[in-house]
Amino acid sequence: MKIQVKVKVNSRTEEVSQKDSSFTVKVNKPPREGKANQAVLKLLAKHFEVPKSQVRIISGIKSKNKIIEIIGR
Repeated sequence: MKIQVKVKVNSRTEEVSQKDSSFTVKVNKPPREGKANQAVLKLLAKHFEVPKSQVRIISGIKSKNKIIEIIGR
C-alpha cells in the first residue's frame, strides 16, 4: 500500500491524522541527519500495526511531502 504523507517536524506532540486519502504526521524531531524521517517511519509502523522494517520512504526523503510504502497492507 502506498500513501501520501505530509510531515510536520518539531511538533509538540507526535501523531498521525488522515484527511481523505492523505496523511499528516507530526513528529517532535528536527529534520537533521534523518531523525525526522526515522520518527515518521516509526510512528507510521505503530499506526498501521506493522514492523518498522515494512515501512519505507519511496520518494521525498528531503521533502515534507513524501510517498510511503507499507508492505503487508
